[in-house]
Amino acid sequence: MLPNRIFFTGVPGSRWSGIAQILESLPGFNTSDRTPEREYKHNSYSGHVGAYFGPGMEFETMLNAEHIDQAWTKPGGCKLIKSHEWSEMLADLHHVFPEDWIMLVYRQHRPSLKWWLEAGGYNITYPNYSAYKDMSATIKQQNRAIMQWVFDKNCTLERFTPFWIEREFGQIVDFDYSKYEDVFVTLWKP
Repeated sequence: MLPNRIFFTGVPGSRWSGIAQILESLPGFNTSDRTPEREYKHNSYSGHVGAYFGPGMEFETMLNAEHIDQAWTKPGGCKLIKSHEWSEMLADLHHVFPEDWIMLVYRQHRPSLKWWLEAGGYNITYPNYSAYKDMSATIKQQNRAIMQWVFDKNCTLERFTPFWIEREFGQIVDFDYSKYEDVFVTLWKP
């Protein structure tokens, strides 16, 4: 059974948006946050769809259910709430939303930065990355925060595969997971 919300985080370039789209294709997810204005596509890149939370964006990273839920036009279902900033707010997230899950996506700094630049870098039209003045430093800082949570909570980082989805979500989905071979995930379920 899915929770009301899954707070979802990963650094820019971690391929977290592609993972989000795979998860949101599963039954039970609410994708009514998707609009043409909340979309970015770039060649073979899976792109961004739906609401993203962060500084300078349509929705700030506020720990307030009413604020967060306003991004969705339909009630019900599990909302995947995407923000790079959640990585640095994990303890507060867990405190404010103790029944909801937290999913972390980890990919090392250099491949993440390289992929983010290939996908458009500061020219990505959605979401807005203008608040990030030094993306390399931002990625390192957010990855450290993710790893700190992993160590503090004794989480296990695993490769993102269909087998992982089946075990964690009870759903079978087929996708090319070879492009995620350097991407690791963990799901915190209280």
